[in-house]
Amino acid sequence: MAQADLIVINGDILTMDAMFPRVEALAVAQGRVIALGTSADIRSFASRATKVIDAGGRMVLPGFQDTHIHLQDSGHGYGLNANLEAARSIAELAKELKDFAARHRGNWVNGVGWYTGIFTDHNLTRQVLDEAVPDRPCYILASDGHNACLNSAACRAVGLERGTPDPFNGHFVLDEAGDPTGMLHEDAIDWALKRMPPVTDAEYAEGVRFAQALCNRNGFTGVLDASVGRRHARVYQGLADAGKLTVRLCATAKVKPEETTREALERIEALRREHRSAAFNIHSAKFFLDGVLENRTGAMIDPYSDAIGGNAPLMFEARHIKELFTAFDAARFQIHVHVIGDLAVRAALDGLEAARNANGRWPSLHQLAHVQCIDPADIPRFRDLGAMANVQALWARHEPSVTDVALPMVGAERGKWMYAFRSLIDAGAPFCLSSDWGVSTLNPFQIMETAITRQPPRKQGDHPVFLPEQRMTRAECIMGYTLNAAAAAWRGDDTGSLAYGKYADFIILDRDILTCDVYDIGDTHVVLTVLGGQEVHRDSGFSG
Repeated sequence: MAQADLIVINGDILTMDAMFPRVEALAVAQGRVIALGTSADIRSFASRATKVIDAGGRMVLPGFQDTHIHLQDSGHGYGLNANLEAARSIAELAKELKDFAARHRGNWVNGVGWYTGIFTDHNLTRQVLDEAVPDRPCYILASDGHNACLNSAACRAVGLERGTPDPFNGHFVLDEAGDPTGMLHEDAIDWALKRMPPVTDAEYAEGVRFAQALCNRNGFTGVLDASVGRRHARVYQGLADAGKLTVRLCATAKVKPEETTREALERIEALRREHRSAAFNIHSAKFFLDGVLENRTGAMIDPYSDAIGGNAPLMFEARHIKELFTAFDAARFQIHVHVIGDLAVRAALDGLEAARNANGRWPSLHQLAHVQCIDPADIPRFRDLGAMANVQALWARHEPSVTDVALPMVGAERGKWMYAFRSLIDAGAPFCLSSDWGVSTLNPFQIMETAITRQPPRKQGDHPVFLPEQRMTRAECIMGYTLNAAAAAWRGDDTGSLAYGKYADFIILDRDILTCDVYDIGDTHVVLTVLGGQEVHRDSGFSG
């Protein structure tokens, strides 16, 4: 009988393995599961050198995987800059910035995480930031990553002035006199960042360490960074080579609309060749087909329904989408697409259909991320094309970004199909859950609770349910973060369940999320996270 390096006993282990769906104990050797059974059974695998974890009857699950996260950028943003996510008024935002500036004596004062449901082109300007940071350039990025704002000193530093032309797929907001307000939309952000002082690789690596520790505390053992370039890859590979990663990491490389198909394919194929290790690999191509409704860059089939009206174009031409998707699919990349408006969803599905018709079927599980709006005629196409709905359920509730911004823009009829998760699942769409951190919380339990209730947390008051017919079940949420997420990340052979021979990636929770009050799921704490048989997080109160 093989001897175990680690055993877990006295647990309520939900394995997600159909052969042994719920067991009491498991044994681990060389980082993989070697046995499942009762505590008495598993004790027989132990020697004096075996580490024993007593779960104390707690729920044990496979390690969660977040398949749409911006690990490096958000880790740097939240780990090293002013955190503005709690601000709900101009006064609160200014105070957070002013307090951070008093502690931070760098040449620039930067912040991240402000909420576009409250702060908009109409109330957030360079003059607001000038009041908080009058003596240095200041740059703040919204939580959605699609909007940012500069103060006057930062505008001067980057050369943003009256008459500066909009960059491709970007926009500088102007006041009535034609002067920049400091607000940046979409690729105007990249334009500004290229003119700001560069961040060092060491600073980005520090951000990754901050982010992966946060992942481990929240029960994550695997992630998929949803948009990387050469700098991201370089920093990740350095940490992987040094053995410093505490999550299994794969990534998507961003394709730019101005690239030809040949240019994009050659560039991203080179990244894939260079980064194929077990700890870090690039296997996907990322496409932003539109922006977000909050800054009116979400692409809809019909014009917006509010008084302003208008619409937004796709960020890639339809012909180019089909050509790119067909080429990347033929090269056996996974395709990962940002889609907010129903036109973007349809264009992505049309592109995947063109690729399938040209290349045949294969188990790609191409991803459509967000799917905020969808025409009901396109719902069955997810199943037919094997396209995975990669959804961020925390947004599917009544709050300003939905109630005050999105719903008026799409109108009552189209609003019935906003975040239509139940309809997609019932139609047979593959699906997984993710966070899009730092756009929203990384906490999977808060996200699960919202997926199930379609409401904000109960402690925030009694809110109406947002489209109750679109609620998900508890079991679906667990699948969405384990089995389905592992498949989405192309790690299903080795992770996603606690089956014989798979990696011993698991978490222990402080409650049973299948039976506790549904409004308490969001308060769940992870007391232990184990990656390949090695602890990467232990709560100070857990002694098992």
